[in-house]
Amino acid sequence: MFAGRAEAGAKLAEMLADFAGGEGIVLAIPAGGVAVGAALAKKLGLAFDVAVVSKILLPWTTEAGFGAAAFDGTVRLNKHLLTGVSLTKEQIEKQTKAAVQKVQRRVKQLRPDRPMPRLSGRCVILVDDGIASGFTMRVAAEAVGNCGAREIIVAVPTAHEQSLRDMEKRVSAVYCANIRSGYMFAVAEAYRNWYDVGEKEAAKLLGEFENDSV
Repeated sequence: MFAGRAEAGAKLAEMLADFAGGEGIVLAIPAGGVAVGAALAKKLGLAFDVAVVSKILLPWTTEAGFGAAAFDGTVRLNKHLLTGVSLTKEQIEKQTKAAVQKVQRRVKQLRPDRPMPRLSGRCVILVDDGIASGFTMRVAAEAVGNCGAREIIVAVPTAHEQSLRDMEKRVSAVYCANIRSGYMFAVAEAYRNWYDVGEKEAAKLLGEFENDSV
């Protein structure tokens, strides 16, 4: 569907044209969502920053998680998933602590001299490079809501249909260019050029935007 994340962001910008030039702000979930969000924000002429959220990873994988931690201190566990895996209390606490520390480290690395932008009373467009289960995005939306956002829009290039249906109940609106279904789903399948975005690349993209702290 998309050559890469920048093209995906440009496609989303076409879908969100009504938001162009407004007072809204695009917040990307790092690291993969930053390239999508940067392209979207540039096309629409909107402020841009990050909403740092991290999966709480299962001990035996670097991809699958059983919860998420957010920049405002919000931590949520996927209780439904936890019923199907054998994790001790100590493992859950260890993995949760690691996710919280990752969020704190990324906040410092991606926003070393940038205060968190004002979200109270604003329209916030939350962006990632795709949604599989949607749990991380749900925690991101909760954190943004805790910061007083007036309206929360979720915009992603690709997502699983069931996850989008669940997301619609939690935010003001959802925009997705490529909706998929079926048991097997991978965000990477929607991109011809897929790679893991590093924190240095994400920081560089952020640096191209003026700080929006008011």
